[in-house]
Amino acid sequence: MKQRVLSGILMMPLLILVYLGGKPLMAGCFLVGVLAVREFFSGFRATGINPSNIIAYVSAVGLYAVYILNADDRLYILWFFCTGMACLIYQLNIADRKITDGAATFTGIFYGIFLSFHVVLTDGVMVWLIFISAFGTDIAAYFTGFAIGKHKLCPNISPKKTIEGAVGGVAGSVALCGLFGYFLLNDIFIHCLVIGAACGVISQFGDLTASVFKRNMGIKDFGNLIPGHGGVLDRFDSVLFTAPAVYYYIMLVLN
Repeated sequence: MKQRVLSGILMMPLLILVYLGGKPLMAGCFLVGVLAVREFFSGFRATGINPSNIIAYVSAVGLYAVYILNADDRLYILWFFCTGMACLIYQLNIADRKITDGAATFTGIFYGIFLSFHVVLTDGVMVWLIFISAFGTDIAAYFTGFAIGKHKLCPNISPKKTIEGAVGGVAGSVALCGLFGYFLLNDIFIHCLVIGAACGVISQFGDLTASVFKRNMGIKDFGNLIPGHGGVLDRFDSVLFTAPAVYYYIMLVLN
């Protein structure tokens, strides 16, 4: 419990960046993306797979450059193409590399850099829903599971998670997103409830996905940067899923 409190304190600078938005938030997301992909690749190396950090870092710079330059949206497709091609070309040195090295490189870029980039794309008051739903689900699921959890949710993936905790996590996300919508986005209050419900589920898939990766990599945590939560990926695994969910909901439903 003390570790979780300390982790919450250490997360305060993030909330400041979310409040400031704009360039500070973009810089923070870029840093999170780079740290996340670095941790992810370290996990792969524990299994003998060797992804390319250089390709990932160059790809991250390219993605944010497209955004900063406010370039044609079609350049994002070009970015995907160039990233994919670089990962394929990386495999050509068959004496030292395997097919899995290129695949792991692309997976890391998509997972750590591209998904987190959606926080930047969502920038504005609704960006708070990304973090409220992700962290709200995590906290509510933890305390609900601790209090009344009996039935295992995915024992082969995460033994401590329970069905009761999962339901409590969704309820917590709906409640917190609803309160946020009621006081700050009253004109789209219902949409905030829908986002809360959807992200309450999606964020838990993000957490479980990270757990699957760690089990296959044979590691407990992706890193040790944040006490009680391991590395950047251990703390932001659910955000990586809620960020695209909120962004595309805004694009497809509210716009």
